[in-house]
Amino acid sequence: MKKIAVIMGGYTKESAISLQSGKVVYENLCREEFEPYKVYIFEEKWFMKDEQNKEYTVDKYDFSVDIGSKRIQFDCVFNAIHGTPGEDGLLQAYFELLRIPYTGCNFHHANMTFNKKYCLTLLRHFGINTAVSIFLNKNQIFCKEKILKKVGLPCFVKPNRSGSSLGISKVYEETDLFNAVKKAFKEDEEIIIESFLEGREVSVGVFSFKNKIFVLPITEIISQNDFFDFESKYSGKSQEITPAKLLPSIQNKIQEIAKKVYNYLNLSGISRSEYIIVNGEPYFLEINTVPGLSEESIFPKQLKTAGISLSYFFKNCINYSIEKAKK
Repeated sequence: MKKIAVIMGGYTKESAISLQSGKVVYENLCREEFEPYKVYIFEEKWFMKDEQNKEYTVDKYDFSVDIGSKRIQFDCVFNAIHGTPGEDGLLQAYFELLRIPYTGCNFHHANMTFNKKYCLTLLRHFGINTAVSIFLNKNQIFCKEKILKKVGLPCFVKPNRSGSSLGISKVYEETDLFNAVKKAFKEDEEIIIESFLEGREVSVGVFSFKNKIFVLPITEIISQNDFFDFESKYSGKSQEITPAKLLPSIQNKIQEIAKKVYNYLNLSGISRSEYIIVNGEPYFLEINTVPGLSEESIFPKQLKTAGISLSYFFKNCINYSIEKAKK
């Protein structure tokens, strides 16, 4: 039976969501094929918990765990860590060095997609619609008037490397820009200021098995708040409609663009990308290569609508990752 480490936690405020995602993965892994273990990765310590909640330290030298005289070495890692170090390529590079198979894309592509600046620049090169944006470094002197002349008002101020809408502000007045920039810089040393796009927001789950790309039913997001912020995502302050009620022509266009984006970014495993539909044209917002898998998350709801069970899906993720590592 394959020993599977379901890693969860992380170094950011997204860790609480990651713990929920990891729990769902752990509970839905087939016990006839897998022997799953809950492994927690936090800045202060890495450890595994057994069914009695007893903790065992993870040996970072080879990612093994000693339980008495028995040493557990994992056949595959199921990555359920949102944000750093699970979504930005750090853990992927670590497992690559140890030659341990892991779910999701490789370290290079994880790092590129987590960095909004790199991701947007690449996709624009391929002709994908995006909002007008400006990038700032923490020590850079900027001119408020020049920025607003380019992006206009309202606009969004975002950390360059952050998930779950942490540190994002929607700015309506010129006087509010400085505080929004300050807030974003608390999350990252680089930020993005983007023009506001008026339209319908949708989310698209995409995954690949054996070199074939699958696009899941589209979800429309209607936030009760000003935008789809952290509270909207995780406190029930949004309406998520799956499948989205879209004209067939728009639906097909979004699915084709989502597939192209997946290909252009050279991804593998699962992803979830967000778009705003403006006058019938999808504009790319961002992509998550470790999307939420909790009971409230969008991706599992899209799987359910497609008639795919979590147990079957997770099994395929793991087996495909093991096969890919052998090549």
